[in-house]
Amino acid sequence: MKFQTLKLSALSFLFSALLVACASSGDSPTGTPSEVQEIQSQLLGDMPLPQGARLAGSDSIIIGRGNEWVGRAVVNALQGATDVYAFFQSEYPKGGWTTVTAVKAKTSILVFTKGDRTATIEVTEGSLGGPKSVITITSSPKNANVLAPSRK
Repeated sequence: MKFQTLKLSALSFLFSALLVACASSGDSPTGTPSEVQEIQSQLLGDMPLPQGARLAGSDSIIIGRGNEWVGRAVVNALQGATDVYAFFQSEYPKGGWTTVTAVKAKTSILVFTKGDRTATIEVTEGSLGGPKSVITITSSPKNANVLAPSRK
């Protein structure tokens, strides 16, 4: 009986350690909060993030930097999806972004334009032991010529 309890305890410890390792993996910027904010600002330009949010570098594809970047930025947030959605709905228009679409749902979608750029923001609830919510920002030129694949 004691051996079984010891075996179960060891297995529980191993599983817990594995969960912690998974939750903290990825190559998000490191350093003091102000250093992380500076790096993220250099990459994302005039697209602010909620307080304490961290870019998930291994899941992101960012081409360029500053106000001209294109691609997908995946961000882990400390706030829940409802608060993150409210942040974007409030803060982006203050920065000159025009709201095109805003849909609050299990997976919320916001679409903004500014100048010749479009930003699509998807907000989902996080996972147990992970971030409280996950933000995916897709940035592209407005009216980009995207060709549908031709059928042969």
